[in-house]
Amino acid sequence: MREAVIERATAETDIRLYLNLDRSEMLDVPGEVNIDTGCGFLDHMLTLFAKHSGFCLKVRCKGDTLVDYHHTVEDIGICLGLALKGALGDMAGITRYGWAVIPMDEALVLTSVDISGRAYLACKLDIPTQKVGDFDTELCEEFMAALARSAGLTLHIRQLDGRNSHHIIECTFKCLAKSLKTAVSIDPSAKGTVPSTKGVI
Repeated sequence: MREAVIERATAETDIRLYLNLDRSEMLDVPGEVNIDTGCGFLDHMLTLFAKHSGFCLKVRCKGDTLVDYHHTVEDIGICLGLALKGALGDMAGITRYGWAVIPMDEALVLTSVDISGRAYLACKLDIPTQKVGDFDTELCEEFMAALARSAGLTLHIRQLDGRNSHHIIECTFKCLAKSLKTAVSIDPSAKGTVPSTKGVI
């Protein structure tokens, strides 16, 4: 199974994250999602990310949310990236690239990902409000940056339309899910080889 468990404890957060890229019959509930981050909006985003990627994702986080959600959001992004990298192993046979354009009502977002081993984020979101509920909307980019760095992803995000902050962020997480679902999928024509002329990623 392509899976990983990440346990990461700092003075700011204590996180345990399980990721399985394949809906395996060995799991009690294939595609199971179990999220408790201490931030309701982030729980919502990670739940729909798991749903639309088809990944099994379980996250438990105890963070310094009395300060704000910054450390929780960033550190979960780090852990998800580490889990993704760990679950993929040597990357043999993967499609490597994935992209999607996803609408949600008036919002329209494009994401494109390369599992390249080179961490880079180009994020162009125009989120009109500073908060959705008690969630700082600027943390959406912080999450994406942490994920890209720790997983070694080249990730481009473009907002093509949108006026509602919730819709824009939700659209972004769904779009990322679809892009990663394609990128981590097994390419039968690759015949188990690493998708790089260098022979490694």
